[in-house]
Amino acid sequence: MSKEITAKKSKKKDSKIIKKIKQHMYKWHRAIGLITIIPVIFWTLSGLMHPFMAHFFKPEIAYEKLEQQIVDKKQLHFSIQEVLQKNELTQFKNFRIVTFNNKTYYQLKTIIGELWYFDTATAEKLDSGDQKYAEWLSRYFLDDQKSAVKKSEVVTEFTSQYKYVNRYLPVYKLSFDRPDTMEVYVETSSGKLATYNPTSRQRFIWFFDTFHNWSFIDAISNNSIRIITMIFLLSIIGFSALSGILIYGLLWKQFKKTDNLQPKKGLRKYHRQIGIWVSLFTLTFAFSGGYHATTKWTPYTLSQMVYEPTFETKKIPVSNNDLNLDWSRFQNISLITLNDSTYFRCQLLEQGKFRKPKSNSNSKWNRKGDKKSEVVYINAATNKAVPNIDLEYAEFLAYYFTDGATKAACCEMVESSEEPEASLENAKLLESKVVTDFESREYGFVNKRLPVVKLAYDTPEKTTYFIETSTSRLAAVVKNTDKAEGYSFAILHKFLFMDWAGKNIRDLAMVLAALTILIVSVLGFILFLKK
Repeated sequence: MSKEITAKKSKKKDSKIIKKIKQHMYKWHRAIGLITIIPVIFWTLSGLMHPFMAHFFKPEIAYEKLEQQIVDKKQLHFSIQEVLQKNELTQFKNFRIVTFNNKTYYQLKTIIGELWYFDTATAEKLDSGDQKYAEWLSRYFLDDQKSAVKKSEVVTEFTSQYKYVNRYLPVYKLSFDRPDTMEVYVETSSGKLATYNPTSRQRFIWFFDTFHNWSFIDAISNNSIRIITMIFLLSIIGFSALSGILIYGLLWKQFKKTDNLQPKKGLRKYHRQIGIWVSLFTLTFAFSGGYHATTKWTPYTLSQMVYEPTFETKKIPVSNNDLNLDWSRFQNISLITLNDSTYFRCQLLEQGKFRKPKSNSNSKWNRKGDKKSEVVYINAATNKAVPNIDLEYAEFLAYYFTDGATKAACCEMVESSEEPEASLENAKLLESKVVTDFESREYGFVNKRLPVVKLAYDTPEKTTYFIETSTSRLAAVVKNTDKAEGYSFAILHKFLFMDWAGKNIRDLAMVLAALTILIVSVLGFILFLKK
């Protein structure tokens, strides 16, 4: 008998505790929801705009890249050595060949980092050559030879309109006098289109940067305060979502009992019915967004990771227009130094039928029928081709970028605030291959540079390097922690788990999820005001 009484008391006691937790949980959920209503509106509204502007209402441009053309050997009347001697230049960083306005030029990078242009037929320097080439590139990409250029300027750091996602620096920004006020960004050192912003995209970038990335905090404080504020609010939103899952999921029976006694109608009933689904979506967005924000502590320095030795004209005996190669496939040329030897890096059209890449219809960078190139290295002293240098050079660059190689005074790499990588001296190379297409999550089109050499090392973090040997640049570094964050953001924030349904359906699902969160948050706020 006494045991039954004790059990009943315990049951009553448990019921009171559960009821108290439930009551407080609802209060906490409501309080947290009220605190974060403005941030949620900011993030959902700006998030809604992203798939619309990036896909559904995406601006178009005539050409997205400059096709590599065959360079006729006859156009190279003067060798690079003869051009340098005629212009009394004894040292330089590198050179390549560019063709525009029906003329062929040597694009020379000077020891002070400027790009000069010399006519291959006359050896004469082109005045304001870099600016003229930038304008030609912009007009080519736009297919617009008529509109006037309102402004031409060099961009040396990322800005609110030219974000770090564009990767290339320095670039030229050309503003055109057109109804859409088109702004085109081009990298003259490679002849690549960095990005293009008509009026619609300029407004979207401002709106997204202000209300999704919260750049307005940068204006009044600094990057650290911005990230801390975002992570703090996202954590609160995450707790709100968790409490929502507890209320509408684990404690739903308790609410059903209450609702049976006092049935709820209208907005409140609707709010609770979809609460658990909204909470799940909110939790995924908040968690992945907060996790992603933690990667933004350090400034972006990848654009500075470049190996640029100084070459002396007199130490390059073989003329570049007298190389032992198949000139019928010749596309371009540059110089590298490896193991105390200098090599011409020659880019040739791939022999025979070019193979078609695995095309991703969702990517603007992969086009069916893109012609592939192959790389041949020729010793600048012996005029003999040397095989397998590309992979060896990529390994050297990876070693160099991890501070493994001795930094000579000529090799300019700006100091990074990030911690140095572990040396690769004793690390085993697990995989090496040439990547010619953006066909993986590990190295996607956001990285911009192609082709690159992939080097995967057996380090504690399983570090993988992607090296662009044509420019001696570090294109990307991927560690296990980067992969975890990348998959978190891709799956939970961008809904890439729905890629099987196609980009349209995936983006639509993302829009509906964000819209639902926005509507339910506003409905909850309305209910609070009514009460």
